[in-house]
Amino acid sequence: MTSAPRRGAGKAAVLFDVDGTLVDSSYLHTLAWWQAFRQAGYEVPMADIHRLIGMGGDRILSKLLPAERDTTEDSTIMSSHAAVFSTFWPALRPLEGARELLAACHDGGLAVALASSARERDLEVLRTTIGADAFIDAATSSADAKESKPAPDILVAALRAVDVLASDAVYVGDAVWDIYAARELGIPAIGLTCGGTGEAELRDAGAVEVYSSPRALLENLAGSAIGQLAARTRRS
Repeated sequence: MTSAPRRGAGKAAVLFDVDGTLVDSSYLHTLAWWQAFRQAGYEVPMADIHRLIGMGGDRILSKLLPAERDTTEDSTIMSSHAAVFSTFWPALRPLEGARELLAACHDGGLAVALASSARERDLEVLRTTIGADAFIDAATSSADAKESKPAPDILVAALRAVDVLASDAVYVGDAVWDIYAARELGIPAIGLTCGGTGEAELRDAGAVEVYSSPRALLENLAGSAIGQLAARTRRS
């Protein structure tokens, strides 16, 4: 885990998922898993894979592959996914408004933490893609959590990294698994549909607000749960 707490740490924070939330990578992960499954002899529809993107790899395998499979091959499949996904690194692009959204949160006096369960090397590439390290106080990787989403371990690690309580945080994610993880901690969660999950599903999971993209959230920031958190922090 990398962290360099700056202004806002210890007061209030916005936690961000990364894949599908700040970087346009959800469908690339879907394709990487599809290829990894095929290499292992499994034919899994892409639609089924995409619905689980945001979960940890171990959970994806448990959900999509036969229970009676030889689980000693699971690590090979996950390594294959990582290898295929790495070939897509040059194609990664930030979602519109991602960098500006992080900057606005930081400038509003809030700590900014990337609550990602990506592998450490993938996270480095994702951060480079966003190009907003000046506005990021901390970031987590899969190494920082025992259990993957929808378990809240990654969020707990991010909160600790910026020394903020769950009651003083807002989370932004694109998958229902993000929303479930935040709900476990009582953190208001904002959903973004840019990862491919629809507004109705995100709201049903418990999202307090839903926007189409980082840009759309940025344009409505003052009236959002993030804007309310920043205003409350300024008053305290």
